[in-house]
Amino acid sequence: MTHHDHEHHEDEHEHESGPLAELVTVRDWLRYAVTRFNRAGIFCGHGVTDVFDEAAWLILSSLALPLERLDPFLDACIPSDERQALFDNIERRAVERIPTAYLVNEAWLGQYRFHVDERVIVPRSFFAELLDDGFSPWVEDPQTVTSALDLCTGSGCLAILMAQAFPNADVVAVDLSEDALAVARRNVDDYGLNDQIELVHSDLFDAIGDRRFDLIISNPPYVTADAMAALPPEYLHEPHMALAAGEDGLDIVRRLIAEAATHLHPEGILAVEIGHNRDLVENAFPDLPFSWLSTEGGEDMVFLLKREDLPGGKA
Repeated sequence: MTHHDHEHHEDEHEHESGPLAELVTVRDWLRYAVTRFNRAGIFCGHGVTDVFDEAAWLILSSLALPLERLDPFLDACIPSDERQALFDNIERRAVERIPTAYLVNEAWLGQYRFHVDERVIVPRSFFAELLDDGFSPWVEDPQTVTSALDLCTGSGCLAILMAQAFPNADVVAVDLSEDALAVARRNVDDYGLNDQIELVHSDLFDAIGDRRFDLIISNPPYVTADAMAALPPEYLHEPHMALAAGEDGLDIVRRLIAEAATHLHPEGILAVEIGHNRDLVENAFPDLPFSWLSTEGGEDMVFLLKREDLPGGKA
């Protein structure tokens, strides 16, 4: 038997045993994925918090099944021609530590689905919950917001949530990455919001001119140098520029605070997500009267400043 024949024979034999032959139902594959992920020690930090939910998401999305309805499909047989792609996704998640969002090209904020790939950070933001609530009580009537700005928009997810929360608002979404804006364009198109959302390539406010807004939000890069060095491998698949923000993680935040007042209407608001960096922010700006917003997802992850409280913001 030639070497080539032998290889071919081994391939055939492989399909008689092993996961592709032996795992039949969604339940089988779910069990397999959970075990594979636990043994690999994956880190769940992109939309789900545990290995079971991650495995369910990866399997259901890979099979184009609804994420919220696992039960009816548990005993469904997965035909052999669908198993290879499923096996490959599980392996890449376990070995290469690629986030599930990139493997299945989707991420969710609440009930909103977004297309994502390696050109953008995986959507995750406390703003989703705040916008779902119309940004109450800071915005008394969502109908009165006529202009809003999302800085560092990435996939465009928060700009889209703002457009839904404030139906009368012209929304501007800014990013420094042309790649990210291409993904944002796709998501804005998917939601049919071209008329309401304007995408702008800009380094923060640089290309905004003298435009002013009722509300500016930003989920900017805010990871400190120490934290960058300690990130789980999953996060290293994301664009570096979407995470790193200098030694103390405040490179972007400093610019936002310094420049925001000139881009806000008199009653305008700046809200910025900064993760676990509250102490760093307060130490850097001891004189600013930050309001810290609470969400179910976490306390003190988002600060809010009114225009009059910002440098140069007194009317």
